Amino acid sequence: MAILTFAAIALGSFEAELGIYEISSKYGIRSIDHVRHVIALGRDTYSEGKISYELVDELCQVLKDFSAIMKGYKVQSYTAYGTSALRDAKNNPIILDQIQVRTGIEVKLISNSEQRFLSYKAIAAKDQEFNTVIQKGTAIVDVGFGSMQLSLFDKDSLVTTQNLPLGVMRIQRLTGQIPANMDLHRQMVEELVDNELFTFRKMYLKDRNIQNLIGIGDNSLSMFRQALNGVRPETDRMTAADVDRFYNGLCRMSQEEMQDLFGINAEYAELMLPSAVIYKRIMEITGAEQFWLPGIRLCDGIAAEYAEQTKQVKFKHNFENDILAASRNMAKRYKCHTSHNQILDVFCTDIFDAMRRFHGMTARDKLLLRIAVYLHACGKFISMRNSNECAYNIIMSTEIIGLSHLEREIIANVVRYNIRDFDYNQVQLEAQVYKDASGGLTANEITIKIAKLTAILRLANSMDRTHKEKLSGCKTVVRDGQLVITTDYQGDISLEKQSFEQKSDFFEEIFGIRPVLKQKRRV
Repeated sequence: MAILTFAAIALGSFEAELGIYEISSKYGIRSIDHVRHVIALGRDTYSEGKISYELVDELCQVLKDFSAIMKGYKVQSYTAYGTSALRDAKNNPIILDQIQVRTGIEVKLISNSEQRFLSYKAIAAKDQEFNTVIQKGTAIVDVGFGSMQLSLFDKDSLVTTQNLPLGVMRIQRLTGQIPANMDLHRQMVEELVDNELFTFRKMYLKDRNIQNLIGIGDNSLSMFRQALNGVRPETDRMTAADVDRFYNGLCRMSQEEMQDLFGINAEYAELMLPSAVIYKRIMEITGAEQFWLPGIRLCDGIAAEYAEQTKQVKFKHNFENDILAASRNMAKRYKCHTSHNQILDVFCTDIFDAMRRFHGMTARDKLLLRIAVYLHACGKFISMRNSNECAYNIIMSTEIIGLSHLEREIIANVVRYNIRDFDYNQVQLEAQVYKDASGGLTANEITIKIAKLTAILRLANSMDRTHKEKLSGCKTVVRDGQLVITTDYQGDISLEKQSFEQKSDFFEEIFGIRPVLKQKRRV
């Protein structure tokens, strides 16, 4: 079986990384080299809003070096992603162009939810271990330089995932300028962390039993692993007592002692304490008994994503179900009608599949449609009168793990136009900088996609106008230029028929096929 050599490049807030991997269907993913270069892009972005030319120049030189290493390994394919520091920089279009022109490397920007999902995939690549751990209450804690992602699992199902402003560089910027001794500095960091975790604990940890913590992060996790090697070198797991000992020892160290003990530079040393505080406090708040450190980095996630996309590796874990589970939990939080959503999911799926030859959309678009189904009425939690606008704002304000910013915008617009006249010139697309996430579509093509998904959602919604699931079990087929939906229901469906006719005009306008609702009558 052929072995493919792949390179993953991650441009983060504090460093640029290159991972070289060998990928094959027989042996899976094997890391063969890893190179890191400290470059604090985030400091410019978070303080000035844009990245200076000097740092861009340094970054381009680093990427030239990465390119030479890739040639040395005869890399056959690569993926380069930029995270929050590049994503949030006002001058990122210029930076991306400079990188492309000067190094030949194309860097794509990914949203926070996509970035965290990549790391999550890298853990899931450890199939047996991961699936065993998440059978019990589990929290995945991904601490980065700009923010932290906290994801909760219960019985193999993703309960929620939330992004908190607890990145180690962000915390260091807030506390580092205040004159204080080591103890006071630690206390300030703990207070910041506790303040952010307070709401999360009240909303998501009530009556939830968390036994396992899975740690991902770019800074102190390697230090945790070094500490673990001194205790139990044969394992990658720590107990709560191990974490306590490590944390208490770290609190007594000066930054110079950290540099000597862990072999790190001053930039990393000043981020050690904020990172350790975060993991320690989450361990205490959740009551977790075990801390698993799989040693995952973003580059590992990029490699896992590539292996899955090229079908070199097939994961046992179903990631699409996680995205849908997160959406269903979000709908539950906003008191959406569960049974109505479930039947709409069936109707939309049936219509989408029946129209496959006519709409030209992908399995990914079907996933976006299903998410729109679950969230289409979430705005009623805020306002019954302007529910579609409220739903748009809720979706745009809530990260959904695994989705790009643009994909969220597509869903939000589908939900908005579900009960509003569709205006091709008024569709809001703020995230055109993420156009690569949708396969390089133009704004007009994205608008057409939104119109297609909206037409399907509207028609499906009309089929359960009374929320009594009267058309449950109906048959959907395209025949003689019509989308024929046939039901055996013998009762009154006058409201469904009226609503169906109203929504059919827009459906026919989009697809050129007229929907027809037929009710079988028993003799």
